[in-house]
Amino acid sequence: MTELTYASTSRMVPTRRWTIHINEAGVGNTDTIILLHGSGPGATGWSNFSPNIPRLAQKYHVIAADMPGWGESDPVTWQERDHSTALVDLMDALEIERATIIGNSMGGGTTLRFGYEHPERVHRLITMGSSSGASTLMGATGLTEGLKVLQKGYRQPSFETMRELVDVMTFNSDFATDELIQGRADMVLAHPEHAQNFIDGTGKRPVVELDHARLREITVPVLLFHGRDDRVVHFEHSLRLTSLIPNSRLYLINGCGHWLQTEHATEFTDQVLHFLATS
Repeated sequence: MTELTYASTSRMVPTRRWTIHINEAGVGNTDTIILLHGSGPGATGWSNFSPNIPRLAQKYHVIAADMPGWGESDPVTWQERDHSTALVDLMDALEIERATIIGNSMGGGTTLRFGYEHPERVHRLITMGSSSGASTLMGATGLTEGLKVLQKGYRQPSFETMRELVDVMTFNSDFATDELIQGRADMVLAHPEHAQNFIDGTGKRPVVELDHARLREITVPVLLFHGRDDRVVHFEHSLRLTSLIPNSRLYLINGCGHWLQTEHATEFTDQVLHFLATS
């Protein structure tokens, strides 16, 4: 298989409301997987999922999207941000009727919201490190340590801040090269409009809002991943989610932070492929 790169998989997709950047790989006539990134500074579909895409693309049609307000996609104000609608628009533009949606953190929230708002468009749902949108007994009462660093990254997108971000997002950050860290900083600096829009919305509206009553309406198989040592979103959130979503199961990993799909890329991809083959 030819090595997949950012450049070889990159393209822009005009949709009804926004132009959305994607990285696309795999076989076009097979089931589609859509990967949704988190809300961190410099986050993109490729930066969140590049270690997982090659193996997934061996069997599936894979799309890693930059949501409006991130990466190379169109900017949006915090009032305009609507990732569930953006995902519908993207699928329509690409003529994808149904897909498996996989989302990290904010992307996981979008995945679940999309699951109850557009049930006819999904095969299965997978999240990792996602918030339930409610308070927890064991987690922080205010911003977590990780969310404080995340917000700092939008205001001060230096190499030093991104190094701090990588450290708080992981249990073991040995995999993080200087190139990876600088790449996150460069992405924020390349799109100051994204950073300003995110900062403007801080404290005014959650990045994704979930309706707990409607989570119970999700009937497709759902797989929730969480790191036991997540310092950004406490694993109790996934415990709550699996109690609310009828056909769900939770995979909890010790020695793992918020970037589960990167820090434990092989194990994560193994479990995703198994879930897709058996559910």
